[in-house]
Amino acid sequence: MSVLSQNKTIEPALAAVKQRLESGGALLPDSPDNLLEVVGILKSYGVVLGEYHRNLTYISEHQFLAFFPFFKFFNGNLSLQKLGRHWWHDRINFEFAEYCMKAMFWHGGGGLDTYLDSTEFKQLAQLAIAAKVKRHPLMAIMHRLFPDFLLEQVRLMTYYSALGFFWSFMSPMFLELSDRYDRGEITSIPDVVRHVQDGLVAAAAVPYIYKVAIAGKDYEIVPASANLSFLMDTAVPYVEAVFFRSFPFRGTVSYNAQEHQIAQEISQFNYGVLYADPLPVGGAGIPPTLLMQDMRHYLPDYLQEFYQNGDRGVEDLLVKICLSFQKSMFCVTTGALRGLAPHPLETQNPQEREANEKFLAPWLARLAQSRLYTLQ
Repeated sequence: MSVLSQNKTIEPALAAVKQRLESGGALLPDSPDNLLEVVGILKSYGVVLGEYHRNLTYISEHQFLAFFPFFKFFNGNLSLQKLGRHWWHDRINFEFAEYCMKAMFWHGGGGLDTYLDSTEFKQLAQLAIAAKVKRHPLMAIMHRLFPDFLLEQVRLMTYYSALGFFWSFMSPMFLELSDRYDRGEITSIPDVVRHVQDGLVAAAAVPYIYKVAIAGKDYEIVPASANLSFLMDTAVPYVEAVFFRSFPFRGTVSYNAQEHQIAQEISQFNYGVLYADPLPVGGAGIPPTLLMQDMRHYLPDYLQEFYQNGDRGVEDLLVKICLSFQKSMFCVTTGALRGLAPHPLETQNPQEREANEKFLAPWLARLAQSRLYTLQ
């Protein structure tokens, strides 16, 4: 359909993807190799996300307004052995979790972003700040000199908490997917999408709340009365910020404004995981490299064997992992689109099909410049 894209050269590809979605398929074609890669990489990702979400939650609750949280990646369990492994980089790269969190914080969107600008949030945050600075005279002086600084830090802490909350659902969802695959219950890419969609829908209305303990007393930052929930206020902003927009990777494009290599409008950013070129993975300054390094430790045997039997074996392992990860994220995106669509995409009702057309058109237009068509 011409409404989906103004670029005639990709119109057939868009039409084919759209037709597949409307016949029960996914953005990613169904094949045995794609299924093996997607399930295998999501098993590894599920393990890593478990570590990520626990650390983000720990920071939000136990490093609240800590100016110099030197040991924030230790989850309160510091030892010389762990410190040595940390310095030797024999550890989970929690920096990537922070990278994703900062993408959400910067791009905003959803009810959480709106709430953090509300009077209610400012009042609750000030109560927590007052309790915190009471025990820290230097912090109290800084707060008087720069009254907005700590308030902005509370906003940042909220995004630590929100992303940890989101990943606390995604991690077990991906691990359960792997278990079902091992039991023979997941046999196709549409099965993967259905599993993700069911998981997102089941958790959609779970309320998101955030509170911190200061001197033995709990202080609400995001109360239940804010009416924030898993799907619309953490999942959708995450997809927007990390899957689609993200940031330009330093060293791959110029940040010099005169070079015009970066879009002037944030809404035009397309540096997310669905767009990223996997070839630079492994290079200095490429944040997803940290994630790929984490996931390589938890690859199931069948995926290791698949990579070993491919071109170059495991010499380009991180690139192979990145390609599999992108495939899996197109499946997750499909599950999210199906969950958000006004009607089942397979509907034959003319009015429902028209509503779905309006829903899908802008999403497919955005995906036109992504890696989608190289994975068909």
